[in-house]
Amino acid sequence: MTTAPPPEAPLDETPIQRALRLKQAALDARPKPPRGGKFQRQQAAGIAAGNSKPWMTR
Repeated sequence: MTTAPPPEAPLDETPIQRALRLKQAALDARPKPPRGGKFQRQQAAGIAAGNSKPWMTR
C-alpha cells in the first residue's frame, strides 16, 4: 500500500527530504503564540529591556 506524494512534492525527493518537508508543514500548522507582548512594545518604544527589573542591575 503506497500513497502517492502530494502534487507539490518533487518526484526525485529523498525520504529524508520528504520527512523534513512534512515536519515543516506540521510545525507551520501548529497554533502560534500571540505576538506583540510587553517586550516587543518596549523594544518598539526604545526602552531598555532591563528597566522593568531594576533589581537585576549590578
